[in-house]
Amino acid sequence: MMQIFLNQAWLLSSPEYPEIKVACQIPGDNHSALLEAGLIPDPYQACNEADVQWVGEANWTLSTRFELSASQLDSDFIDLHLGRVDTVADIYINQHLVAQCDNMFRLWSFNIKPYLKAGSNQLQVRFSRSDLAAKQRASTLPFAVPSSMGNNQIPYMNSLRKSQCHAGWDWGICLMVNGIYDPVEIKFTNQARLLAVQVEQQWHDNSVDVLVKVSHDSSCRSPIDIQFAEHALQIQPSTESSITEARFHIAEPQLWWPAGYGEQPLYLLQVKLAEQLIEKKIGLRKLELDTRADSHGSAMTFVINDCPVTAKGANWIPLDAMPSRQTTERYRQRLTDAKTANMNMLRVWGGGQYEADEFYQLCDELGLMVWQDMMFACSLYPSTDDFVANVQQELSDQIQRLRDHSCIVLWCGDNEVIGAINWYPESKANRERYVVNYDRLNRAIQQTVEQHDASRVFWPSSPCNGALDYGDAWHDDSKGDMHFWDVWHSGKSFSAYQQIKPRFCSEFGYQSWPSLAEVKSFVPKDDWNICSPTFEAHQKNPSGNSIITEMFTRMFRFPANFEQMLYLSQVQQALAIKTACDYWRANSPQCRGMLYWQLNDNWPVSSWSSIEYSGRWKQLHYHAKRFFAPQYLSFLETDEALELRLINDSAASNTLRCDLQFVTWQGEREFSKELEFTIAADGNEVVWSTPLTELNQLRTQGFFIVKWRSNGEELQNTWVGGTYKSLPIANAKVSVQADEVNRSITLSTDKPALFVHLESDANGRFSDSSFTLLPQQPISLDYIGDEFELMARNLRVYHLANSY
Repeated sequence: MMQIFLNQAWLLSSPEYPEIKVACQIPGDNHSALLEAGLIPDPYQACNEADVQWVGEANWTLSTRFELSASQLDSDFIDLHLGRVDTVADIYINQHLVAQCDNMFRLWSFNIKPYLKAGSNQLQVRFSRSDLAAKQRASTLPFAVPSSMGNNQIPYMNSLRKSQCHAGWDWGICLMVNGIYDPVEIKFTNQARLLAVQVEQQWHDNSVDVLVKVSHDSSCRSPIDIQFAEHALQIQPSTESSITEARFHIAEPQLWWPAGYGEQPLYLLQVKLAEQLIEKKIGLRKLELDTRADSHGSAMTFVINDCPVTAKGANWIPLDAMPSRQTTERYRQRLTDAKTANMNMLRVWGGGQYEADEFYQLCDELGLMVWQDMMFACSLYPSTDDFVANVQQELSDQIQRLRDHSCIVLWCGDNEVIGAINWYPESKANRERYVVNYDRLNRAIQQTVEQHDASRVFWPSSPCNGALDYGDAWHDDSKGDMHFWDVWHSGKSFSAYQQIKPRFCSEFGYQSWPSLAEVKSFVPKDDWNICSPTFEAHQKNPSGNSIITEMFTRMFRFPANFEQMLYLSQVQQALAIKTACDYWRANSPQCRGMLYWQLNDNWPVSSWSSIEYSGRWKQLHYHAKRFFAPQYLSFLETDEALELRLINDSAASNTLRCDLQFVTWQGEREFSKELEFTIAADGNEVVWSTPLTELNQLRTQGFFIVKWRSNGEELQNTWVGGTYKSLPIANAKVSVQADEVNRSITLSTDKPALFVHLESDANGRFSDSSFTLLPQQPISLDYIGDEFELMARNLRVYHLANSY
């Protein structure tokens, strides 16, 4: 087989703007090309989003030329392969209409041999306006199907198979991009094509049969070579069908484990047919979702290799609103940062996209389980024959592409679409019609998923209580997965997280503002105010700034200035999510999953993320590294006592030593105790407690702090028994020493300092931040980055008592 990749610069033009003819890199998008050519301002800067909307209101054409030889033209098959064509596009070869695309999530393959010639050939992709295509499709529906106009700035997006957040979200810019986001490839094949390879794992106690299914043209007569690890076979293709099977028995497989539970060995699979080769890396693991009834309702536990796993992580949105910037390097950085924070699961959210191949490859390598939503979110969706058929083709393409990735542990039908039936006037007025409409589409999704992958559970929606249960999974914590938004959207106090015991909480979140370093990258200095035009243009949740500020007044003394407001918002966000995770982990194994909203940003913005658009860690991400640690010490206040609980989320027992102290606000150590204990695999034990009668006398005098090591890391947890604004916290003097030789920072203090946080305009991060610093106990931190001198020059150190 021969192939050519058309990854040279293409030409971008528009019939509405004949003067525009600029280079466009493919894979890539039109906004990035126009920005590179200086024809639009940076959409992420200041209020420029409004000034680039004309781009989405035009038709665009991408064109390129390629040379073909006579011998290439003699090939039996010449196929054009396209992926992530966004969205409504006509494909022309030498001015002949070859095909029409209408679904960003399809993987397209077209026979283009009849349209080619020796020498120079032209390929054109002519994109139609997505907003008009969506409106036209909506106009043909038999009844109105409401779309998520609380998030989208452009209507009818639910009628078009395009990333829903391209039209804006409550954290997202509205950029109606067009482009092609996978490599464009022309394949030349003789005799028979190697079409696909799929793997099934058939487990027998501790051994496994690996069944390899090879799809090829029915005319195939050439032998097929298959190698799996050190095992090799040559087999003749089936004469009765277009699928040929081979089986490998692995007597003692090296098991693939989620991060924190074991290693992630991957076996190389190679399938060759003539000159054609397909390679995959396969992790061998057992997978089960335990939803059995129990004394609390029904479980929601992922079981890997017969070991119940507590899922810890976050929700993933697209890496960037301009797809050209979704690079392998940035995928690796974000996903490595997730693993570094002791995460073992990410949920690919249904308003974004089925991610690029490298995303899943990296998750396989890193041990990050993936909860994979199908691409539906917060709207209702049509169930017409045409729409359902289009979705079924999309799912067929995507599940066959992704199913051999060990990281994927669940296929989920959608994000919050069951709940959306109760949101819109049309569906509230005629609930039965819209429930039937939902069920038609959801059932078609389920049937397609199960047709192409019976090895994983299909979960109808997130959140939901299980198959055919359309109840209120926002507030039912007894079964299924839960989205808990009462704290952010309903204004409840952080203690509301301690009023529920979810079986699996797949969404909960609290916003913060960006750091000062991030703000400097997109806000002009004269707009450094949370109510400025720029700042409000980068706050997509209408009540966001009010909610953050109002919570300040409940919990903290009001910050002194704009910079301290940014800092305190991140303290508050970290405290919200930590309150939830500390409590739910202390209630394991009743709770078996917590995925906060959200890991990442797709542009610089005020949001629920723990990693800023630039890649800087917010305070939340530093806290997550501690509260998601495999061995964790959580303070739990009950009706009788304050307990210290040790949780061991691993497949092996552990011995742990910890240092527990009670420290006054002036820094005097009133109590100190060293504890050592051994805890079983998957254990949760009370290792110390103090009765409430004694605790109440201590609440305003100081705080408990416990320190221990997990995975070689020094960790700490602090318990404060009162509202921060009412406590006599001393205003500490924190001193800083930078050591360029060892690339480290040492912090010391004369009084206890809470939420001590380091920030710099330089790239990189620190080995720890947003922690409690005690007198006579200096802490040395590593700087992880390549700009030490710049970092040290503009290092800012914040702490709570200095914020007001």
